Amino acid sequence: MRRLSLLVLAICLVGAYLSWKERPIPHPPGVLAPDDPVQRLLGADAPVFRQDRYQIQALAEFALEARVLARENYRFDAGAELAPMDLALGWGAMSNSAVLDQIDIQQGNRFYYWSTASFPIPLREIETHSANMHLIPASRSVAKQLRAIRPGHIVRLSGYLVEARRDDGWRWRSSLSREDTGDGACELVWVETAALY
Repeated sequence: MRRLSLLVLAICLVGAYLSWKERPIPHPPGVLAPDDPVQRLLGADAPVFRQDRYQIQALAEFALEARVLARENYRFDAGAELAPMDLALGWGAMSNSAVLDQIDIQQGNRFYYWSTASFPIPLREIETHSANMHLIPASRSVAKQLRAIRPGHIVRLSGYLVEARRDDGWRWRSSLSREDTGDGACELVWVETAALY
């Protein structure tokens, strides 16, 4: 009985630690990441990367500074070994706590979902100033930096929007627009640099 009590206590302590470690970072009202992501389409000379079973073709240079709205880790889906984390990111009005306090944000199954009882900003502004991004760390140091990210962090990411092809023919392609929504609208990002504050 004592061993079971210690096991339950250990599980509770681990759960409490993980909740504390991943708690959101609060911010006062105000736009924290004012600028839109920067993107430049690439031509035939675009770089190609190799990671384990994947060939990764760069489609566009990409950089952004954004607020982390939510984070979801993946271990078991088709893309998990390549992109083990998704971030829901917001910029412009979608980095402002006064707006975000009125929007419920969730992630799951490689999508980002939001709902609101009354729109603090127009629907289209929510759609074009936030996105779900699948992140492929280009190095171990970048992977370590990404693992430290919590909701509320302001992140600066740079690298490429890419198409990944697995040796067995499976394919995953990034959206190249911030204007689209729904299936296929997420960005697949080869992350070469990551900074957070």
